Amino acid sequence: MKQSSSNRIELTDRVFLYSPAGGWGRDVVAAGLLKALSSRHRSVTFFQPLCRQQEGPLRLLAAAAGALQLEAGKPEEHEGVREEVYYANEALSRREIVTKFYDSPAVKKADFALVLGSNHSKVAHPSKMTTDAALSADLQCPVLISVSGEGRSAQEVAESIKACARTVQEKGSKILGAFVSPSPEGIEEQVRIELVDLSIPVWFIGHVEEKGGVKQKALTCFRACRAGMDEEELFRALSRPFTAPVTPACFQYSLLRRASEKKKTIVLPEGAEERVLRAANYVLSHDAADIILLGEEGYIKRRAANIDLAFISKAKILSMEDEELKAKLEEEMKKILPLRDEEVAELIKDPSYFGTMLVKSGMADGMVSGAVHPTAQTVRPALKIIRTKPGVPIVSGSMLMCMEDHVDIYADVAIVPNPTPSQLALIASQTCKTAKMVGIDPVVGFLSYSTLGSGKGKDVEMVEEAVEDFKASSPKAPFVGPIQFDAACSPQVARLKAPGNSVAGQVTAYICPDLDSGNILYKAVERMGGATAIGPILQGLCKPVNDLSRGSTMWDIVNTIAITALTCEEEDDE
Repeated sequence: MKQSSSNRIELTDRVFLYSPAGGWGRDVVAAGLLKALSSRHRSVTFFQPLCRQQEGPLRLLAAAAGALQLEAGKPEEHEGVREEVYYANEALSRREIVTKFYDSPAVKKADFALVLGSNHSKVAHPSKMTTDAALSADLQCPVLISVSGEGRSAQEVAESIKACARTVQEKGSKILGAFVSPSPEGIEEQVRIELVDLSIPVWFIGHVEEKGGVKQKALTCFRACRAGMDEEELFRALSRPFTAPVTPACFQYSLLRRASEKKKTIVLPEGAEERVLRAANYVLSHDAADIILLGEEGYIKRRAANIDLAFISKAKILSMEDEELKAKLEEEMKKILPLRDEEVAELIKDPSYFGTMLVKSGMADGMVSGAVHPTAQTVRPALKIIRTKPGVPIVSGSMLMCMEDHVDIYADVAIVPNPTPSQLALIASQTCKTAKMVGIDPVVGFLSYSTLGSGKGKDVEMVEEAVEDFKASSPKAPFVGPIQFDAACSPQVARLKAPGNSVAGQVTAYICPDLDSGNILYKAVERMGGATAIGPILQGLCKPVNDLSRGSTMWDIVNTIAITALTCEEEDDE
């Protein structure tokens, strides 16, 4: 089962069955879909992101899989999280659901996955409808809708389908078709007329008695769906192009998955800090990187044991009091910095310098620090010891911005206060490289208060010069500028302000004219736009070193470790 970390990958190996009220009619469709899918795919499985104790639908689908001679797997391979857990901590649970889906042995082995929405009461629950729509986007699933026609007119059935479609589309997913189950007789033509603007197929499943054992129920569902479902029409719908949304939960999982493919070694100088330990434990549990912790081994192990961090045993713990290691790092530091012996001996006592020297010496591929130290304490050693790449005069900082259904990157948000035109062009080039390494297709927008000549002034001229420099150095990269933020991000605004420009409205890499605007922009979008900000990511160093905010959460640290591991790729590729 594939995952897309880019906004432009089409996935056709899964579908989400979404229902505003759940119930037996939806379950009939689920069993029928499983049978239809098994006729076209060698192996098919099912998964329910939100579960309750002893769910009837999962038992029905397990029985259906058995009747179809599909490999069912263990019950837990088909379950996400319990509803009570989800609503207690939604953000964490969404990450956990994505992880469980992609890590499920049943899903990994399957050619196609049927994802089942929540079991609601017989009355539609708006908040749970929104939750299911969000989960369909997290799992990058196009959607089939199932609504009940029991006791409803054709207009009421059509309005229910339209409401579902709006909710799903608002979260970034796509509607492929709809079922009415159970369906009263004689409403088919009118429902299709009411839904003509949606341009989707609609199937009508007759009433099915819920009786007999679970296997008998499955066989009854098969017969009912065979009578009401046109399988050729179904598979045409499932093959429709679908551009997968990339939600924060989806993207953050993709960072770990991609990092695990590289398996780099990351040093964490603040090894005794609880947030760092928890993050290291999570990264190690997903085999996303090898971890070096700096600190006293006995203390770190005791602290990890006290908070049940079982995977810390996989970390390498290095003591800064190890005389042999200290001597080795001091000798190497003397070759880099023109310092006296006593000055070097003093610097190596600093965890950031110690960790930076581990990276410089090749014992680690990258470093993450700053959970308990100021930014300067992380960045200064990196600039002095690791230094910038050949021909790269500056370091810049980018920020990944996880929106509801896609991910953008902003720069510079951290380092260069007032870049020159050539520096701004270089920041754009650095940001493009970072974007590609984390799975974003970079489409560059040079931000300004002017859109393609609508305004004049020295600030606009500076951006125009930067655009020309970037065009000369990166002739194949898609870009636009100078451009205002609204014209860069909105296709509708772009048609008015930059008519005929194919890049305007499609920007994914936003290059800010100075540090003031970059820092303000990302914080405004994070706070007011509901985005999840990941970073900053330092760009331009020979080896990756990244700084944390002292207010970083465990998840911030996990993300930064994964990004640091991923940005080690560049050295391998060059």
